Amino acid sequence: MVAPDLPIGDRIRHYRGVRRQDVVAGLVGISPDYLSQIERGLKVPSLPILHAIAQELGVPTAALLADMPAAGRMAPDTTEPAIVQALMGYGPPRSAPLAEPTALRERVESAWRVWQSSKTRFTDMAGVLPGLIADTEHAARIHHPATDPDRRRTIMRVRADLCFLLRSYLRRTGRVDLSIMAADRAVRAAEEADDPLRTAAAQWNLGHALLASQEPDGAEQIALRAVEELRRAPLAEPERVAMSGALHLVAVVAEARRRDWSAARDRLRYHARPAARSVGEGNIMWTVFGPTNVALHEVSIEMEAGDASEALKMADDVDASDLPSMERSFTFNLEVARCHHLRREDAAVLLSLLELEGLAPEDLARTPLARKLMLTVIRRGRATHARQAEKLAERVGVF
Repeated sequence: MVAPDLPIGDRIRHYRGVRRQDVVAGLVGISPDYLSQIERGLKVPSLPILHAIAQELGVPTAALLADMPAAGRMAPDTTEPAIVQALMGYGPPRSAPLAEPTALRERVESAWRVWQSSKTRFTDMAGVLPGLIADTEHAARIHHPATDPDRRRTIMRVRADLCFLLRSYLRRTGRVDLSIMAADRAVRAAEEADDPLRTAAAQWNLGHALLASQEPDGAEQIALRAVEELRRAPLAEPERVAMSGALHLVAVVAEARRRDWSAARDRLRYHARPAARSVGEGNIMWTVFGPTNVALHEVSIEMEAGDASEALKMADDVDASDLPSMERSFTFNLEVARCHHLRREDAAVLLSLLELEGLAPEDLARTPLARKLMLTVIRRGRATHARQAEKLAERVGVF
């Protein structure tokens, strides 16, 4: 089996296996160079040639056809169906026993710790989230504001925190649409709880959901509006500064997406970095805001701007090993791999990908950029590197 979105050329190369390219090309009646271009994605074969290749490789022609077009390829949908069902309201009846708010709080916080640290976090969430969603939504339906306002606010805080987690999970499993829905629910829950810190965190989450849906303008607008609201909120100064800094990083990413490198660098220099220095390393509302996270964004900006050498130089000074979020460490190391890719350093790309497999194998399997880098090493890398990359692709389910 191969992944449904695997391009035609990579499918041909996979099924060709150890057979020599020139031998297969000769038997099909095409030049080795033409077959090479097909496998590298530079040429699209006609249907008769594709049929001839399939016959020679001993597979159905359909096995060489991708189920999705190469253009605009999205992350594969790996969302657990039970989680989607729970989100759509397939929960317990109103007469079912209620979970206590304190117990729900502990379960949500435990789920967050697993999500930020476990190598098997997607598998773990598949077992935890359906019941947690159902119990939290059941509690939210039963506890009305008029009967017990304090208890209702407590439930809404729990609901907001759970929706923060759902926004991240759903985006990483390919459901950007449901991720936006979860982010919107988080905003409404935080506002109903009358909790300014969670309201700001909800805007941070909504900003990231909009970035994932390619709406940087909306993400920046929401983030900067939340920063202004925080200035008037009754919060302790460290919380205000840290949350504001995290929101500024959303705006930084939005500016980088618009290729406004100067604005992104200035916002890092004059807003995010001073805030991070003021509060130090932390994880306020699971945003992982602190000096290291700011440094990771600096590396990302240079990479996006096309200066891979400068990005790698900056990355050498960053130690992401102690970050509370494994996902952030994974993203950083993936960006380092991309920098090596831009410099055509396939051995370094492969080494980075193997390190990522050890760090977070489930993330590696679900990340489109990682899949792209694997296929690139397979196509253009030296034979030894190509074979290692193909074995890695098989282990994570690309092939």
